Amino acid sequence: MSIETDRRKRGLKPYHLFTKAEWSELRADEPMTLTRDDIVRLRTLSDPISLEEAEKVYLPLTRLLSYYVEAIQTLHSVSTRFLDRSAEKVPFVIGVAGSVAVGKSTTARILQALLQRWPNSPKVDLVTTDGFLFPNAVLEQRGLMERKGFPESYDRSRFIGFLADIKSGKPAVSLPVYSHLIYDVLPDETMVVDRPDILIVEGLNILQPGELPRTGRPLLFASDFIDFSIYIDAEESDLEAWFMERFFRLRETAFKDPSSFFHRFSKMSEEEAGNLGHTVWRTINLKNLRDNVLPTRGRADLILKKGPDHLIEQVELRRV
Repeated sequence: MSIETDRRKRGLKPYHLFTKAEWSELRADEPMTLTRDDIVRLRTLSDPISLEEAEKVYLPLTRLLSYYVEAIQTLHSVSTRFLDRSAEKVPFVIGVAGSVAVGKSTTARILQALLQRWPNSPKVDLVTTDGFLFPNAVLEQRGLMERKGFPESYDRSRFIGFLADIKSGKPAVSLPVYSHLIYDVLPDETMVVDRPDILIVEGLNILQPGELPRTGRPLLFASDFIDFSIYIDAEESDLEAWFMERFFRLRETAFKDPSSFFHRFSKMSEEEAGNLGHTVWRTINLKNLRDNVLPTRGRADLILKKGPDHLIEQVELRRV
């Protein structure tokens, strides 16, 4: 009998399951601080989130996060008291993971906006892991351009170093900037994160562990620095449909810019572009999803499951 079968027989389930209606009741009296105009500004091209959806899903989540932040701060206070050290502010790090086209960016931006409007007005910064991709020149040299977005295409040591600096309270931590227009890291541009109260990190592979050394030597993973992790889930068929919808919208907008890496796509016929889009999905994004992204779902503290309309249908919260 497998361990999983044994767990099912004994009723050991790692997550509490909620319908959206059940989850929305946990909002309690948490006030909504965003307007419809805010939601329109924050959502991405293909994510039709509404104010009502934000109220039902993200308000309860921010209420839960407030408890987590308070608990982590208390834990750090106990540790510093035990070690007889001066108390230092330790940023609370939230990770948002999931497939390409699932809506990670919208979720991250709405969370940032809601958290910034807590009564104590915390400093909330948002970064994506795109800036930690190796430059295209390095990817080409290593034969990895067709695996962009896969774990090996990221400068993982630099990413972990960034998170370590943030967690240690280091001021003015810089990180690379990625341009989706030119599809590359900008060589002479950085952004700075300066001691936030909360940092939201959005990316494909942030929950992925690596292989542990057989020697037992301590090894750090990006997930070691994340205090609360969210995985946005959806069926493969829905993800492909959303990817193609976004692809065609970009083809009529950003891709028309002559400086865009994908400008040639705007000159293709609709049929040619469609065939190319489906090929990119199947050979790159779907493969990465199955091999690297989806396997990390079970490591998340919270799973938001979307239906075909891009709206949350179910919420899973890891049992404590």
